[in-house]
Amino acid sequence: MSREPVTARTLHPWRVSSRQAGEIQESLRNQLRLEPLPFPRRLVAAADVAYSQYTHRMYAAVVVVAWPSCDIVDTVSVVRRAMFPYVPGLLSFREVPPLLAAFARLRCVPDVVVFDGQGLAHPRGFGLACHAGLLLDIPSVGCAKSRLIGTHDEVGAQKGSATALRVKGETVGAVVRTRTRVKPVFVSPGHRADVRSAVNLVIALATRFRLPDPQRFAHQATVRRYQRDRDRGRPAETDRRYRNFIPRR
Repeated sequence: MSREPVTARTLHPWRVSSRQAGEIQESLRNQLRLEPLPFPRRLVAAADVAYSQYTHRMYAAVVVVAWPSCDIVDTVSVVRRAMFPYVPGLLSFREVPPLLAAFARLRCVPDVVVFDGQGLAHPRGFGLACHAGLLLDIPSVGCAKSRLIGTHDEVGAQKGSATALRVKGETVGAVVRTRTRVKPVFVSPGHRADVRSAVNLVIALATRFRLPDPQRFAHQATVRRYQRDRDRGRPAETDRRYRNFIPRR
């Protein structure tokens, strides 16, 4: 596979205060483009980040799959020390830098990326999928395991059921059942996506499990990288089941 560079735009500094980070989110939100996801989609990526409280390391992974087979064509994982504090609503300033380092090592440019986190369904309308998608200028979708903001009606029990997620009367995403009688996921567009096409993509990618296949692969990649550090004695874990390895969603 020939290597195509995935480059991120420089739109703001990273060494900022929490107040400045919030102001950056507010200023960048107006640059988001909400539009149907493009076709064709030959390569679909997913990105996941987790954090070790023991070492303060961020474990980031990006997995690219071929569409529609979902065969893995590239996997990159990186480890970076956390450089921004854990502040609800500002997690992208903590998680995006290691993700950008992972994207820079990909051998191909994905057509769309699913991020394990929020998109528009965020207090400032600028979650992880918006932030990273805008910097990369790649169509992006947020698929979170829990609700951060908004209200919604009861979603149907069958796979494929969805109901609108609203904030102050505006639809910012959807609550989506990806597996019958299993907890739903919370889908919202990031950049160069809209609610309908984001929901359709997540449903299509969730073939057997609650999470879309590429997103599940990305999470597994973060765990493998963590285990590699553990096996090398970094850190010297004493707890079972990797209690200090905490996905931050």
